[in-house]
Amino acid sequence: MHSFKLISLILLIDLMFSSSCVSNTSDSQKRNKNITKAFLSDIKLDTATFAGGCFWCIEASFEQIEGVIEAVSGYAGGTKNNARYDLVSSGKTAHAEAVQIYYDPNKISFEILLDILFTAHDPTQLNRQGPDVGKQYRSVVFYHNGSQKKIVNQKIKEISPVFSSPIVTLIEPLVAFYPAEDYHQDYEKNNPYQPYVLSVSKPKIDLVARKFKALLKVSE
Repeated sequence: MHSFKLISLILLIDLMFSSSCVSNTSDSQKRNKNITKAFLSDIKLDTATFAGGCFWCIEASFEQIEGVIEAVSGYAGGTKNNARYDLVSSGKTAHAEAVQIYYDPNKISFEILLDILFTAHDPTQLNRQGPDVGKQYRSVVFYHNGSQKKIVNQKIKEISPVFSSPIVTLIEPLVAFYPAEDYHQDYEKNNPYQPYVLSVSKPKIDLVARKFKALLKVSE
């Protein structure tokens, strides 16, 4: 797969200075640290963008995987002017809660990332994931190039027989990604005893950890 270092750098700059988040806080600096370190180390990062219900669960599911440099919660599918949680969560915008994943393709492939995505959420649920209902929780792979589009189409064909209902995951080109507010980043890690995290997020994150045990990071 081709490297998207230049594209990722542009997205990183947008992430750092986007008006949808406060860019000069210590939380934002922590969020960007791993990505910045990767660029300084000349790691050629690729980027994947997925939506599959609440972004807390999807972000944490990928953060534990070796080769994932950073996973950032945010919004995709809508415009910049309404990329805010209070608006997106109302279901009245075109956004989906999404996660942008910066990863080292020498350590993990886009295809394996898709396997993780289809474990971390149920791709047969239309415009919902469990208790979260609305188009903002729809299942989407936002592809960055033709290669990703081809891989996700093939992956869905491969895994469809595993599910008893049709897969409803949308396949759309990524137009823009807007990082969510700082308090959403690393939410599961920072709020491990929050009721929703314990009842909804943690079981999915643990399922990913069990199924992809060989791919887990040795230490955080």
